[in-house]
Amino acid sequence: MSVLKKATRDAVGEALVKLGEENENVVVLDADLSGSTKTSKFKEKFPSRFFNCGIAECNMVGVAAGLSCVGKIPFVASFSVFVVERALEQIRNSVCYNNLNVKIIGSHSGFSAGQDGASHQALEDIALLRAIPNITILSPCDFVETFAVIEKAAKIKGPVYIRTSKFEIENVNSLEYLNQFEINKAVILKEGEFVCLIATGVEVYYSLKAAEILESEGISTMVVNLHTIKPLDRELILSLAKKFEFLFTVEEHNVIGGLGDAVAGFLSEVWPKLITKIGVQDKFGESGDVLSLLKKNGLDKIGIYKKVKSVVAGKIFQ
Repeated sequence: MSVLKKATRDAVGEALVKLGEENENVVVLDADLSGSTKTSKFKEKFPSRFFNCGIAECNMVGVAAGLSCVGKIPFVASFSVFVVERALEQIRNSVCYNNLNVKIIGSHSGFSAGQDGASHQALEDIALLRAIPNITILSPCDFVETFAVIEKAAKIKGPVYIRTSKFEIENVNSLEYLNQFEINKAVILKEGEFVCLIATGVEVYYSLKAAEILESEGISTMVVNLHTIKPLDRELILSLAKKFEFLFTVEEHNVIGGLGDAVAGFLSEVWPKLITKIGVQDKFGESGDVLSLLKKNGLDKIGIYKKVKSVVAGKIFQ
């Protein structure tokens, strides 16, 4: 595991520049936040293919829809809470209903807007988009995977949502993973026999750290990186449900409508299974530094470890 710490949003600018060099049809739109979303790097390299739409996210998504109709591959970017929740109607009616080739980058997801507080912290973006047909939802776990996600997103047809974070996290993937990444193929990062943690986004890192503690206490723990929320890797999820007595999902998102509900909903139809959802317990965020917010919501390594221990102990000693 690399100890290089970078935010997943940092991969956005570099990956878009690479795409821009390879394909002249790639264009980028931003809502006056290019410095924060890192699309400013594309702007510097390809100013004629960059469009600052101002603080007008609905219009930005509509413009992107139009550009896709003339053969362009538009990437639109803003904070998750703005590009998804302000422009949800345009994402649904203009982009997804027509199955247009628009890629949406939601930056500063989860708690990563930190001190900006609840108004800027998207904890429900995955839930809102999961119910819309035709869209692929990707939640990369580190810088390397985000780079790979953006490259792959440009090559598939149709709407894509990419969830990124401002929070710096250590890479769990090596550079070789850039050539190995596949949409809709979850990755087993750590083998285990007793407990399984299915995590997404920055919670992949914290799940790995929690697994280290659990292993030190003799609890064999598998960690799975489920980077594609929609469509799910159903084959792997079903195999995990059949293998493990204790199955957990871990996400920096409301437990309602996110990763946990996606996994539980699928399994309820094919292999009914008790799943413990570790995430934000149906509440808004608040102002504070990211580490403190993760800790308060049980999403740091200790919080995940304690939740697993309590569930396992409760079942064993019933």
